[in-house]
Amino acid sequence: MLNRLVQHSQVRRLQKFVTAEASLLASIAIVSGLILFFLQIADWVEDDELEHFDQTILMWFRDPTNIDQVIGPVWVHEMVRDLTSLGSFVILGLVVAGVCIYLLMQRLRTEAMLVLFSVLGGTLLSTVLKMTYNRPRPDLVNMSHQFTASFPSGHSMLSAVTFLTIGVLLAKLAPTRPLRIYAFSTAIFLTLIVGISRIYMGVHYPTDVLAGWCLGAAWALLCSAIATLLQRRGKVIYTPETS
Repeated sequence: MLNRLVQHSQVRRLQKFVTAEASLLASIAIVSGLILFFLQIADWVEDDELEHFDQTILMWFRDPTNIDQVIGPVWVHEMVRDLTSLGSFVILGLVVAGVCIYLLMQRLRTEAMLVLFSVLGGTLLSTVLKMTYNRPRPDLVNMSHQFTASFPSGHSMLSAVTFLTIGVLLAKLAPTRPLRIYAFSTAIFLTLIVGISRIYMGVHYPTDVLAGWCLGAAWALLCSAIATLLQRRGKVIYTPETS
């Protein structure tokens, strides 16, 4: 009887632990899956196994009679250039600065530091990976000048890091479920349109963008998981202080 009680108590403690840590364990699993997928894409890229895939999708956005001509009217070209700027260092830097200043004004100092750490860490990681793989850009006439290597897409990765980190933070601060869904959905939408714009403009292969999305999302979720751990230890409290 005593053994049964002990076993029952252990089972209940295990169930409570799994329930309490379910979201954290899910985040770790997703991060691991995204990193593994990134590594697989990188392996395929190095072996040129996805060249046909890349070229096929790039041609979706090109005039078949003149591959140097992007499809669509001029106003679409201008719109895409505007959209792709959402993933530029300048625009993301302004967004991060604005968010951090707002958080500091709300006395959410730790949250501001987490956003800054996530974005700066993602930027450093993107730069190192570009230098490591050093993949040339697509051999197409594109709609803007580029100065760095192609793999992974910096715009795609950093927009994922920035928008998803801010989206998760806003979701945690949101008082209702619809607002949480809206915050995270908006972050995903902005991340997707930046990546697609890079393919449309011919400045990145689709695999560059996929790799950027994977690693950017993984880094943002990892930072979110760290924030959750800090929150449980009382280091991060998602409630603005009153003056």
